[in-house]
Amino acid sequence: MPEIKPTDEVGVLNILLVDENIERARAISDALDSSRYRIAHIAQTGLSILKQVDDLKPDMIVMDIESPDRDVLDSLHLLSSVNPKPIVMFAEKHDSDTIQRSVKSGVSAYVTGNINPERVRAILDAAVARFDEFQAIKQELLLTQQQLASRKTIDQAKRLLMHKQGLSEQDAFSSMRKMAMDSGQKLEQIAATLLTVLKNLP
Repeated sequence: MPEIKPTDEVGVLNILLVDENIERARAISDALDSSRYRIAHIAQTGLSILKQVDDLKPDMIVMDIESPDRDVLDSLHLLSSVNPKPIVMFAEKHDSDTIQRSVKSGVSAYVTGNINPERVRAILDAAVARFDEFQAIKQELLLTQQQLASRKTIDQAKRLLMHKQGLSEQDAFSSMRKMAMDSGQKLEQIAATLLTVLKNLP
C-alpha cells in the first residue's frame, strides 16, 4: 500500500476509514467535503489495522463496525501505546462493557446507531479535541513523574554525601551543584553518578 501523501492544505487531517459498506463510506466522505478532514484511504475491517496504519501513516482513524472484537481492540490498544492518534468508532453494539473496553483501547469517540452525515464533522471535531486534551494531560503527568524521580535521585545523593563526607545539607547540595556546573551536566546526572560511586565506598 502506498503511504498517504500529506496535502498542502494547512490543518488537513488524512483519515483511514475502515468500513465494509462502500456506499456508507462515500456518504461519510461526502459529509466531510470542504472540511479539514480528508478520507485518504478506505479499507475493509478484515485487514490488519496496525499494518494499514504503518503503511499509510494516517492522521486519524474512523471505523464503522458492527461490533469491535477482541483482535480489533487489542490492535487499537497497541496502536494507542506506540503511535497514538484520534480514533472514532461508529458501531451498532451499544452495551456499556463494549464501550468501556473500546475507550480503554484508545477510542476517542464511540458512536452508536445509524450515522447521520450531518453530525459526522462535529463528531470528528469532538474526537480530535478530546484526543488532544488527553495527550496534553498525559504529557503533563509524564513530566511530573520525571520531575519527582529527578528530585528523589538528587535527595538520595545529597543525603549520602552528607553521611559519607560529614557535610551539612546546604554544603552537600552546593557541592553537587558545583560539580554539575564544572562538568556541564545536569544536577540529576551528577546525583546518579554520586549514588553509584558513594555506595561502593566504605
